[in-house]
Amino acid sequence: MGKLLAKVLPFVIVILVNGCAVQPNALFPPQEDEEKKIIFLVNHGWHAGIVVKRSDIMHSDWPKPDVFADMDYVEIGWGDRAYYTSPDPGSGLAAKALLLPTSSVVHLVGFRGQPENYFPYSEIVKLQLSVPGFEKMIRCISKSFSRDKSGSAVALGHGNYGTSQFYASEETYHLFKTCNTWTETILQSAGCPVNSSITVNGLMSQVRRFGEVIQVKSEPR
Repeated sequence: MGKLLAKVLPFVIVILVNGCAVQPNALFPPQEDEEKKIIFLVNHGWHAGIVVKRSDIMHSDWPKPDVFADMDYVEIGWGDRAYYTSPDPGSGLAAKALLLPTSSVVHLVGFRGQPENYFPYSEIVKLQLSVPGFEKMIRCISKSFSRDKSGSAVALGHGNYGTSQFYASEETYHLFKTCNTWTETILQSAGCPVNSSITVNGLMSQVRRFGEVIQVKSEPR
């Protein structure tokens, strides 16, 4: 996966940079005297997960949040359906995901306790959002889910770890719409000043500038 990205990166970096300047907005940063919502960005090495408090999710905008009713937090990820859901994806699925438009999934993980305890070896950045920015972000995530005739998100089965679930997504995965560019789009909807980058390092380097690093990456003991 890493070698493949290294080969294609020079051909797309100009496209990703040009025209991607973040415009000023009224959503971010939140004012000192206004209510704030806290989210976290977890660096998993190839992609980053967005972590929100379960109690902060608006029920009208979220697909069945009661699935994680006993959890303190929910982590959200997005990616290529075949690659993300495979127990052993390999380079073949990685190449297909990057070079061909493919279907995608949303991955939700519920957990109790603080993010740094659940992800003890991952880099974690804490972000403060305005309430309007947070609500817009949640609605943006909600639009990624495919829904049945009743309006419920289409569940595909158990996720990759812990109390988790895969859901079908409306969006298409391809070279210019990867898990990291999806996450950047979600953060942009909240007003965060991030530009497009196909790598998690590019994403995290931007987020560190306006967020608080509460945990650095470490090796398991």
